[in-house]
Amino acid sequence: MNLIDLNTNHDFFIGLDSDGCVFDSMELKHKECFCPAVIKNWGLQGISKYARQVWDFVNLYSETRGCNRFLALVKMFDYLKQRKDLQRRDLSWPDLTALIEWTQAESKLSNATLEEYLKSNNDPALKTALAWSLEVNRNIEEMDTLLPPFPYVKDLLEKAVSLADILVVSQTPVAALEREWCENGMDKYVRFIAGQEHGTKAEHIQQAAVGKYDPDKILMVGDALGDLNAAKVNGALFYPIVPGHEEESWEVLFETALDKFLNGSYGGDYESGLITEFKQRLADVTPWETI
Repeated sequence: MNLIDLNTNHDFFIGLDSDGCVFDSMELKHKECFCPAVIKNWGLQGISKYARQVWDFVNLYSETRGCNRFLALVKMFDYLKQRKDLQRRDLSWPDLTALIEWTQAESKLSNATLEEYLKSNNDPALKTALAWSLEVNRNIEEMDTLLPPFPYVKDLLEKAVSLADILVVSQTPVAALEREWCENGMDKYVRFIAGQEHGTKAEHIQQAAVGKYDPDKILMVGDALGDLNAAKVNGALFYPIVPGHEEESWEVLFETALDKFLNGSYGGDYESGLITEFKQRLADVTPWETI
């Protein structure tokens, strides 16, 4: 079934990001699975300390937290090339022109679409990007075993499932999402699990919810600015799971914010206050430039 073909069972729609939002998996996946594979596949062993710092900033501690892995890869190399403490070294950087062109032309940034693109574009950087991404998936499958959700997540799902249509809205591959949600017995709460193969998060919401629900009855729950942007470009509401304060965020959603969403009092000052606090938590200054 496609997202656009989903019908409505309830008057309300709730989209949930997964990594770092429902599951406490962001640190594990990026520090133990993504970054080691970046260093290995892109030959960054000589500057591994710097690569790790930049990768973690892009994916965990900045405004780009939660972005698609291929976009994060491009962003990492942009930052590395700009670092003054690396410009004195005799380094050669990969030509990512073809990769950048692909990320700009393709909305479904996944291994499958990259494999298809490689059939007509035999670019070495594209090959390396695919090899890296496939290794990341293998690393995650080996490392990411039965990670539980944050406290209050299951309580929220049980409370909301009879009142709203719930979807997973993520940029993680679908296979990993299905494994994580099924292992925790939470797949029964959601109508659909949408991953990177289904397009961007904004496209997920647009196809699954826009025109099917009133705008003030569509809520996206996420831990990154990309989640916020995906909601707002579709005229939807947003609830932030604040990095470093996830349990508190879920408790407030379960105890207070969900009821406000359901009774129509969530939008306006209440939502704005939550979003303002959320934005203040995400860095917009690269830490290596302040040292």
